Amino acid sequence: MTKLLLVGESWVSSASHFKGFDQFGSVTFHTGADRFVEGMAKAGIDVTYMKAHEAAEAFPYAQEDLDAYDVLMLSDIGANTLLLPPDVWLRGERVPNRLKMIESWTRNGGGLIMIGGYLTFQGIDGRGRWHRTPVEMALPVTCLPNDDRVEIPEGASPEVVLSEHPILSGVPADWPYLLGVNEIQPKQDAETVLRLSQDHDGLPLLVTGSYGEGRTVAWASDMSEHWLPKPFLGWPGYDVLFANMVNWAAGHDNLT
Repeated sequence: MTKLLLVGESWVSSASHFKGFDQFGSVTFHTGADRFVEGMAKAGIDVTYMKAHEAAEAFPYAQEDLDAYDVLMLSDIGANTLLLPPDVWLRGERVPNRLKMIESWTRNGGGLIMIGGYLTFQGIDGRGRWHRTPVEMALPVTCLPNDDRVEIPEGASPEVVLSEHPILSGVPADWPYLLGVNEIQPKQDAETVLRLSQDHDGLPLLVTGSYGEGRTVAWASDMSEHWLPKPFLGWPGYDVLFANMVNWAAGHDNLT
């Protein structure tokens, strides 16, 4: 069974409510990975889901702790969460650089996946801050140095570039539309498996590569709303596609 560490895909929202003369605030917690985790369980993938606020302290500092997993998936979480744990941010202490540890772990055989969103790749206002990091070194793509979001409110469907790639094994051909991506740039030795149409500049959507002994995957869209709308989340190919990404990154080629 492939063991996946999913990091990110959660957030806290603070709202202010005004009712005439009176005002009050509320805080709510949200997760964006429920659909994904459910689908991976059906596909036989063992998912450890580390929420974004947990990762600041709980994400491993040592490669041997990350070795408990076959694949690491970073989804909608900025680099600062791993660079500024409480020991650094609050107490001014030194800790190992976890971005360098991820790069080393991948180079030594780990599977690394980055899922798009407002805080992965470079993200909204450039706040993801993965550009020019050791993690970017390991990915099959480079990040833009600025806000890289491409919002597509009219919808855009994926186009297949490499139909024989193992990640597409068993994936239905009736691709649903998506509503946005991060703009990413495939590296010279990477393979672009999916892209958007030329109406949307043929932007890369799914890019794979290798880094040392490890395999890497970049999925430029989200795993949930809003970039993946209900037709995509309910599509029979959702579970197959994402399970294939994970299993391929883990080193498996015979995917169904």
